[in-house]
Amino acid sequence: MTPPATPETPLDPDDRARLLACLSEVFGYEGLRPGQEDVLSHVMGGDDVLAVMPTGAGKSMCYQLPAVARGGLTLVVSPLIALMRDQVSALRAAGVEAGSLNSATDPDERRRVLDALEDGRLRLLYLSPERLAGGDALRLLEGRRVDLLAIDEAHCVSQWGHDFRPEYTRLGEVRRRLGSCQTIALTATADRATRDDVARQLFDARPAILVHGFDRPNLRLAMRPKAGPRRQIRDFLALHRGESGIVYCNSRRQTEELATDLLADGVDAHAYHAGMEKADRERAQDLFLARDGVVIFATVAFGMGIDKPDVRFVAHAGLPKSIEAYYQEIGRAGRDGLPADTLTLYGLDDIRLRRAQIDESEAPEERKRVDRQRLNALVALCEAPRCRRQTLLAYFGETDTEPCGNCDLCLDGVETVDGKIEAQKALSAILRTGERFGVEHLVALLRGEATEKIRRFGHDKLPTFGVGADRTKIQWRGIFRQLYALGIASFEPADQGAWKVGPQGRAALKGEASVRLRLEPERSARASRPSRTRAPAALPDGVDEALLQRLKARRLELARAEGVPAYVVFPDRTLIEIAAARPDSLAAFGRLHGVGAAKLERYGEAFLAVVRTASDSA
Repeated sequence: MTPPATPETPLDPDDRARLLACLSEVFGYEGLRPGQEDVLSHVMGGDDVLAVMPTGAGKSMCYQLPAVARGGLTLVVSPLIALMRDQVSALRAAGVEAGSLNSATDPDERRRVLDALEDGRLRLLYLSPERLAGGDALRLLEGRRVDLLAIDEAHCVSQWGHDFRPEYTRLGEVRRRLGSCQTIALTATADRATRDDVARQLFDARPAILVHGFDRPNLRLAMRPKAGPRRQIRDFLALHRGESGIVYCNSRRQTEELATDLLADGVDAHAYHAGMEKADRERAQDLFLARDGVVIFATVAFGMGIDKPDVRFVAHAGLPKSIEAYYQEIGRAGRDGLPADTLTLYGLDDIRLRRAQIDESEAPEERKRVDRQRLNALVALCEAPRCRRQTLLAYFGETDTEPCGNCDLCLDGVETVDGKIEAQKALSAILRTGERFGVEHLVALLRGEATEKIRRFGHDKLPTFGVGADRTKIQWRGIFRQLYALGIASFEPADQGAWKVGPQGRAALKGEASVRLRLEPERSARASRPSRTRAPAALPDGVDEALLQRLKARRLELARAEGVPAYVVFPDRTLIEIAAARPDSLAAFGRLHGVGAAKLERYGEAFLAVVRTASDSA
């Protein structure tokens, strides 16, 4: 595995004691998650930090916990009003003074936030990048000490990030105007080029760069060629009746058609896309956040900043834009750490659409080139002949992983053929051209196409010129993608897309290692079969499901009365623990996951009453 860019630093014992006390008393959590301690040690030590942590790893706790433990004011840059609203609601429910200022803030709330800011009670203030960079917020903060600036979704700063947002590029100047205050930038998806660009734009000196893995072992990964996508989506959702999930679509029309179809099947289905009226979008999002069992059919306009922890599945009805986008989108499932399911459907039409979108965009040629390479890497993941998790993690630099046993390829197997000769031809082409060229040049060389570039470099004189003329361009591209997926060859998007041969590739070239390539999806009998995988069981043994449903109903009543999403009261994980442990006192209730002092006082008796009623009727 690629080591973190900055060595791990242990927490100071006194800081550890303070943080763990706040974690338990305020948030109701027993201990820190993997990766959090390293980030917190740098934050508590006063360092600037750029942290890459997988979705669900608890990134927000890396700035919320210091804000509570140290006091002072923490500014949080967040991309969406909905995310600000939900995090502020959750913090207040935990007894933390927090607020947000945005276009949806009503006058009473604005006054409450300003009063708390004025008298020093405010611990976390959430602002959009546009508002913070626009000047009004900076004038409001003039003369006030900002102890920490936290920038969420920090990959948006970089031109290489998959969700680049120009307003984020102004945050480096904002930081300087705030006196170069301590800053933590967080993201779940940033490759090396993106990390370097974010560090350069935000910080005057290089920050501590902490990369804490990309693995989400609770997510089941599955990808299937399209073979009647409406039926495939319908079959997938049938495995998840009554569960909350997201189905990403590649067009607005598709969101509406699928939502209508599934609504007729009895699914609580709702469409969401940028072309809808704002009120309709907000209604769909609020229903998704507030209720169990809602399925959103959405374009990528939906999801960034969605903090709902109990999303049990994410499906893609078509190919995502890139591996980064795919990882970000599936990461919205299973944030509570419980098992969650994913499915991605793909076809040649998707690949052509994505390539056309890149080619026809107004982006600079360098950006288009990188986007093409990232698309190739995503298709390689779709066509992988080995464990999907291994291929996905290898893209992010984690190369010493074992097969996961929890993806479709591990569970269902895959049909492969001996690909030693094809691999040797491709690897020879890479080496004989000096490991300097991209896939299209290599494919042209193998097929014997005397392009201007081939002739200019004299590659039509190489022994490998034309040795692969028996295969089509599409087939050779697929072979290169599989070699990438196998770790036999690689390319670097930020380095002209040049292909390289690693140690495994050199062994394969000498005939010292076997190479198995999967059958082309359209030629494989498995392509049209449904996966043998089934929905993961989210409930552990011993949980009274009838009691759990009563607890969810009570949670929904409380959430509606307070105007907050249901999970702000308690996430599913807490309700599952209640249904399993059946606490009979406030003391026992307070020992459960997610029950801090404020929530114990606020909700303890209400949920204990549900447990007692269920016990009396048993």
